[in-house]
Amino acid sequence: MATVLEDPTLERHFKGHRDTVTSVDFNPNMKQLASGSMDSCLMVWNFKPQMRAYRFVGHKDAVLDVCFSPSGHLVSSASRDKTVRLWIPSVKGESTVFKAHTATVRSVDFSSDGQSLCTASDDKTVKVWTVHRQKFLFSLNQHMNWVRCARFSPDGRLIVSGSDDKTVKLWDRTSKECVHTFFEHGGFVNHVAFHPSGTCIAAAGTDSTVKVWDIRMNKLLQHYTAHTAPVNSLSFHASGNYLITASDDSTLKILDLLEGRLFYTLHGHQGPATAVKFSRSGEYFASGGSDEQVLVWKTNFDQVDYNEVLQSHRRREFVDPPPHVHDIPPRSPHRSPARPAAPKNTSHDATVGLGDLEMTSTDRAMRGDTSSYPSGTQPLEAQSLPPQLSSTLEHIVGQLDIITQTVSILEQRLTMTENKLREVIDNQQKITLQVRPND
Repeated sequence: MATVLEDPTLERHFKGHRDTVTSVDFNPNMKQLASGSMDSCLMVWNFKPQMRAYRFVGHKDAVLDVCFSPSGHLVSSASRDKTVRLWIPSVKGESTVFKAHTATVRSVDFSSDGQSLCTASDDKTVKVWTVHRQKFLFSLNQHMNWVRCARFSPDGRLIVSGSDDKTVKLWDRTSKECVHTFFEHGGFVNHVAFHPSGTCIAAAGTDSTVKVWDIRMNKLLQHYTAHTAPVNSLSFHASGNYLITASDDSTLKILDLLEGRLFYTLHGHQGPATAVKFSRSGEYFASGGSDEQVLVWKTNFDQVDYNEVLQSHRRREFVDPPPHVHDIPPRSPHRSPARPAAPKNTSHDATVGLGDLEMTSTDRAMRGDTSSYPSGTQPLEAQSLPPQLSSTLEHIVGQLDIITQTVSILEQRLTMTENKLREVIDNQQKITLQVRPND
């Protein structure tokens, strides 16, 4: 079993795009990762070390969104060239293309049954298509400005869309009507997503906020102000307990939805973080940025029993009592004063927790819930540290985190420098070969 609060770790980084990475998505078979970029290319990265990445060329302008089908046999891409392409993610890179809108296509999404596509565009519409033969089904037309993102609900009955008209709209797929409009955003809505339970939606905005609504009551549940710049992308963890976000402030942030608080801040990109996505199981997540890099992270923290995480959070809120004279050897019986009960969550970032959301046994399995397993070791005797030593140790751990991040950044910089140096040497050789014949 993983240790409590084990941090996310950077597993892989992929280089190949020549401009900002706009979107990322995992193949459900976990053998591939797709990414789209402003360089007009779609890249499919293979996780097997010996397999090269596939660069798919076909779009005539920036690729703004990518999405694997539930089966993993197709990957769709939306582009500024007003088209959507469906690719077979193999070395041949075969694709079919259709003109989806009269303006830039910002987003594309498969329904959970893999039979339908929904697209969102700067022509202010959301459109739904069949995957087979790309037959147009219907259009949703009530937004007053560009539609940045549209997503199917897990059961496929609803569609959520976010727009530059500063609204988030919820649509009924059967009646083709807008069933509710959320007006709370102070800026444009960059990204929207459904909670895995289908009962909540989240939206990321240019006003640097992330909002979570309950769509059964049409009520704002949580409002996060963790970022200091526009939030570009977000993704729910499969358990529904975490939400990850990517922002122009160059950070990724993992939000703990049950406690309504910031859980982790990750520094991996140089410049704006533009895309982020959890894998279907939640075991990994990927991110992309304006630094042209695609990073793959191992989640780690989702493998622990969530009750232990809550307990560790509460333990952090209290400083252990100072050592007692009886604690000095030879030790005599002594009882430390009881800790006060943990206070209820009073986070200013959230108004209501998501603890009342129903969790299935599948969710628990995805979270690696091992609370029912018997422990094979005896509990250690409780020990207390002096407050000064405790704070010193915390400071050292914090400094180590900073050093680790700095080393990671230096490694990336060194790799970039090596690549540039290789280009310079290649150019010098070419110039030398061109000059010699003239001599």
